[in-house]
Amino acid sequence: MSELVRDKTTEANRHNRLMSTNPISSLSTTRCHAVATALITALLALRAIAAQAAATPLLLDDYSDPKRNKNGIERLLIDDKGAGSSSQATQKCENGVLLVKGDLVPGRGVPAFISLVSLLSADGKPKDMSGYQGVRLRVKVTKGILCVQVGSSEITNYDYHTGAPIAGKRGEFQEVRVAFKDMKRAWSEQTALNLKSITSVNLVSFGMAKDAFVYEVDEIGFY
Repeated sequence: MSELVRDKTTEANRHNRLMSTNPISSLSTTRCHAVATALITALLALRAIAAQAAATPLLLDDYSDPKRNKNGIERLLIDDKGAGSSSQATQKCENGVLLVKGDLVPGRGVPAFISLVSLLSADGKPKDMSGYQGVRLRVKVTKGILCVQVGSSEITNYDYHTGAPIAGKRGEFQEVRVAFKDMKRAWSEQTALNLKSITSVNLVSFGMAKDAFVYEVDEIGFY
């Protein structure tokens, strides 16, 4: 009996010495854990970088240049004469603030509008804005109705996706955010806005009756 115990003890000791001198299994397990930890860390870092990039606002215009936006493209003031109305407006940029004012004069049975257009590219080609949620701006509406609109290369009848009229206290600057998902077309069939087809951001003053409008903007872009 004592001989059997002695043999078992000797075998156990031999096995322990073998494991201590040849730790391949233990080393492989340690390496697997290290690789897994490194992969998880890398994935978390990439997700954080992607989230930060998506959340970083993109500035389209801060009105530091009297005529051109941050893309070096001249701002356009589009009137409604081609649609049968006779509205007029002026724009003036001073100390980093753009002042737009004018008079809406609708034609018979058609609305009046003035659109301040800021193109995303000089050739009018679309940009992919799918990394952003909407348009943000700092604006002061003193008189009239003002809406944010985005142009799309997929829409040919000028009924672009437009946000609700800007609300808030008159005569004070405020930050406004207009989500792409909340923008609608006015008279056409409602279609989803393709964020890869955005060509411009437009500030539109409009009305069905003769009226004056005044607003100021000191920054506009995407969030």
